[in-house]
Amino acid sequence: MTYISRATALRGTLLSVAVLLAAGGLTPAQAAPRHGFQGDWLQLTVTRGDSRSSDTRGTLLLCDPPQGHAHAAEACAELAAVGGDIDAIPARSVFCPMIYAPVTAHARGEWKGRPVDYTRTFSNGCVMAARTGDVFALDG
Repeated sequence: MTYISRATALRGTLLSVAVLLAAGGLTPAQAAPRHGFQGDWLQLTVTRGDSRSSDTRGTLLLCDPPQGHAHAAEACAELAAVGGDIDAIPARSVFCPMIYAPVTAHARGEWKGRPVDYTRTFSNGCVMAARTGDVFALDG
């Protein structure tokens, strides 16, 4: 019985708000970004080992102004050059050891108003750095 009365009250409240909005009695507030950050930002994590590993490091990269980790200015510049597309960062020409020590890079955030959700597993940290530049260079 309580469920019905709560549902009825909720419907009545929503109907009242809808009528007030339609009549111009209330002006809807501007929706605030749900993340609370202004400009371009990415939440970055790097996990060493397999998916069960607890060796995860992370930081928040803000790009207006650049801040968040030791190479924030370089990472923001690299991202700006490719429109926030981490896959489009030019690969660096380096020689990496052929040692399997997997690392998973994950980025979630917003770039120029578009959502970013990037996850890749690389064979080792050297390969990750060669493919993603300074974006995931979380260790100072």
